Amino acid sequence: MTAAQEIPAPEPDPGYPLHEDRLDYTPTARSVTLCRRRAARLVTEWGHPDRAGEVALLVSELATNALLHGCMRGRLFRVHLALTATTLRIEVSDPRGERLPGLREAGADDCYGRGLLIVTQIADRWGVEPRTVGKTVFAELLVRQRADTPATP
Repeated sequence: MTAAQEIPAPEPDPGYPLHEDRLDYTPTARSVTLCRRRAARLVTEWGHPDRAGEVALLVSELATNALLHGCMRGRLFRVHLALTATTLRIEVSDPRGERLPGLREAGADDCYGRGLLIVTQIADRWGVEPRTVGKTVFAELLVRQRADTPATP
C-alpha cells in the first residue's frame, strides 16, 4: 500500500468569478440607496471590507447615471457585481443604448455632472459596453486576495 500523495489545489483562474451577484431595480431614487447598501454588504462578506466604501460610491454614481440618463418608464436597471481573483467589477445596465456617458466639465454652480469624474478617480478602469437592448457601464477595482481568505469558491 502506498501513501496518498497530496495534490496542490490549482491556482484560481483570474477571470473566473469567485463571487457574483446580479439584481434588477426599479428606476427610483430609493433603488440607488438599496443597491449601494447591498453592494457594500456583499463586498464585505466576500472578504474585502476595505473596498466597501469605494464600491458603494461607484455603484451609487453608476446607478444614479442610469436612473437620470438611461432609464425608461416600466424598464428596470441591473446592478451586477463580480469578484475574481484579481478584479472587482461593477456593472450597471440600462435600456437606453443611444445615451452614452461621457466626461464633462461641470461648472462651479452645477448640481450635476461630476459622477464620471468621481468614477475615473476611484476605479482602475471603467467603460461602456453595448447590449442588444441598452448598454452596460462598468467600473473595475484591482484587488489582492487576502492571505487568510480561501482562493477557491
